[in-house]
Amino acid sequence: MVAFANAYRDYAKACPGRYAAMQIELDPETAAGPAARRHSAFARAVLRDYRLGEPAETDAVRLLGSAFHGYVSLEKSGGFHHHPRGADVSWDRILNVLDAALRSWPS
Repeated sequence: MVAFANAYRDYAKACPGRYAAMQIELDPETAAGPAARRHSAFARAVLRDYRLGEPAETDAVRLLGSAFHGYVSLEKSGGFHHHPRGADVSWDRILNVLDAALRSWPS
């Protein structure tokens, strides 16, 4: 999960235009297409070791997507520049908390 999160953040920093272009609502046909299915399968594979099962796995995918996108968006807009604590330190802490939450996910 940490490697996936870091790749997500790194991509958003390296390719801000492409990242922004990914934040659009898909029409139903595209959302059901092969690329979307591969993306969903990948996100679920990242969570495999947590052994969540459904519907918890869907909730966890949404949690991670929300946390990653929210952090990246705030960081990109300068939301973390006003405090001396580095954004990388907070990012690492958040990933540790997410990992703990996923490991103790209620059944």
